[in-house]
Amino acid sequence: MPFLNGPQPRIIIAGAGIGGLSAALALHAQGFTDIHVFEQDSTASEFPGSSPPNTITAHFVRRNLAVPADIPSMSGGVLIAADGINSTARRLLYPNEGPPSFSGRMLWRGCIEQAPYLTGASMVWAGHADQKFIAYPISERSKKNGKSLINWIAELRVRSRDDPDLTPPKPDCTKSVPKEKFAGPFEKWQCGGLSMKQLISDTEKVYEYPMSDRDPVDRWSFGRLTLLGDSAHAMYPIGSNGASQAILDAEAVANCLTEQSDDIPAALLKYQGIRLPPTSKIVMANRANGPDQVLQLAHERAPEGFKNVYDVIPKDELEEVGAKYKAIAGFERDAVNEKAKTTEGIAERKGLKSPQKWVGQAGGLS
Repeated sequence: MPFLNGPQPRIIIAGAGIGGLSAALALHAQGFTDIHVFEQDSTASEFPGSSPPNTITAHFVRRNLAVPADIPSMSGGVLIAADGINSTARRLLYPNEGPPSFSGRMLWRGCIEQAPYLTGASMVWAGHADQKFIAYPISERSKKNGKSLINWIAELRVRSRDDPDLTPPKPDCTKSVPKEKFAGPFEKWQCGGLSMKQLISDTEKVYEYPMSDRDPVDRWSFGRLTLLGDSAHAMYPIGSNGASQAILDAEAVANCLTEQSDDIPAALLKYQGIRLPPTSKIVMANRANGPDQVLQLAHERAPEGFKNVYDVIPKDELEEVGAKYKAIAGFERDAVNEKAKTTEGIAERKGLKSPQKWVGQAGGLS
């Protein structure tokens, strides 16, 4: 590792979502120690563990529209902009791009613990392009206690397909919304032993989000600045890919900065070359409905329902839809297994640091 015995760049990461924090972890594991993560959402301020000095510092900047934000000034050798779909960095790089593109659909998300359904590890995936419901368990702790912590998403079209206005609504994603806004169309829905009406009514807080994305761009890296995660490739939440791709970005940017530590702009261009092409394909595949196309096919061919899916969609056609998306997203079984083999023991071989007990925190800045 070239930086362990000499000066290394200060790395500034804008955004403490899963992409920004994954990048911080990946860089720290490679031996980088002067890492600063800036986040405007103070609810993200709980980090596990303690820290020796000069590792990673989290800065929380509280923005108030009525009072100018007291944002600390800092210079560094690398800026990784992981600041989301409404990225400030991307807006500066592409000032004429405009707002994200709205799909015409809204998402409502909630989480509730209850008795397990089906196998206790099953995912419910029901509906079609204009009305959909997804649910799956997310907690091993709940499972051990004989319960299931269910994350669910309700999706509805709220704007017609021919509406020329692609500007997304701007809900406050930190505040819960009345369930009456969306619950009605799901009142009679039941699937996999779940009552969608009950899930919605029993959930304490529900949050809403516009289903939006951005057109791919042909460049992320400019000198010592690069984009990562949603700021680089915001995509529809189809195929469970947003977080996965941000984590892959984090791994790639850490590897590239390690391998070309003496030429940071070149390292960031290499990272761009690795990650921009596949994520651009996923953005467009998700916009075309991705793996959810099987739901649409079933809805169009058998709107009144069916007993056996193979009577509606032949097995070969179903498998083709899945295989095509897996190839685009990098989820092919053989490819994933091969990567697992090649990366097994990599931490020990490269002498990477443990991600445990390393986070330092600078108190909430206001």
